[in-house]
Amino acid sequence: MAAYLLMQNLEIHNANAMSSTLTMGVPAMTAWLGAVHALERNVTAHDGLKAVRIPKVAVSYHQTDLQVYRGSGDYVNSIIGTANPLNEKGERPSFIEEPRIHLNVSLLMELQGINGDTEAIFKNAVEKQLPLMKFAGGDLLKVESVRVLYADEEDERSERKIIASLMPGFVIVERSDLLTEEEREEDALDALINFLAVQNEAVKSESGKVLEWKKSKRESGWLVPVAVGFKGLSPLGKVEKQRDPNMPHRFVEPVVTLGEFKMPYRFTKVEDMMWHYEYDEGEQLYLCKNQKIGGKCYG
Repeated sequence: MAAYLLMQNLEIHNANAMSSTLTMGVPAMTAWLGAVHALERNVTAHDGLKAVRIPKVAVSYHQTDLQVYRGSGDYVNSIIGTANPLNEKGERPSFIEEPRIHLNVSLLMELQGINGDTEAIFKNAVEKQLPLMKFAGGDLLKVESVRVLYADEEDERSERKIIASLMPGFVIVERSDLLTEEEREEDALDALINFLAVQNEAVKSESGKVLEWKKSKRESGWLVPVAVGFKGLSPLGKVEKQRDPNMPHRFVEPVVTLGEFKMPYRFTKVEDMMWHYEYDEGEQLYLCKNQKIGGKCYG
């Protein structure tokens, strides 16, 4: 039997919408797995729960509200930002714009080391910890329910019941497999943009009059860029005034690849929705992975 922790309808206020240096929108997968890791560390500090692990998570987006504004006649959106108070000279101090997003999401997490004896203790510890947490830098306003669920991995109906609990919403999954077809011919970033681009083509009559415009994409589905981790730029070492003097330090850059939003009913296996950490020492990659097959990422 597989065990899962389901947190339904988390209302998150002012989450970080800058998922990488290239993308803005829903939070990066590193933010969600980071929140799950923080939850695991705090919950397993309780007696009787030290063996519990939360290695994987699936994210279902029910509602998103990106804090941007487009005025009349504007071509692009502007960030709705906050400003620091005026200083003693009556001037506005400089600040870095921080795009924010309000979210309603459900998180489904795989559990290890849980059983009937510890289930009630674990659930109680999670409920006490949630109000103290940040999710992707945002404040948790409300959570509808916290439940521990079990599924027989050999029984498709059992798994579908758990999958149905993520409806209605859109689950983000990795589609880096699409980029492997292009990596020999194109730059990885160009290949990614080509998959995201929407082409508009005019259908003309024999006289040259435009009858209609047709839209087309390279691949069907709701494809989006998604930040999935970091790539090392320097060897492991120590730098002056680093936050933790006992841990090796490395400069990194974000890794962005293709993702896809899918309705949960399109899945038959919970495992297909799950994200987990993966470390590639040779390539110096610290990734959040969803697919079991390899794919080229842009870093």
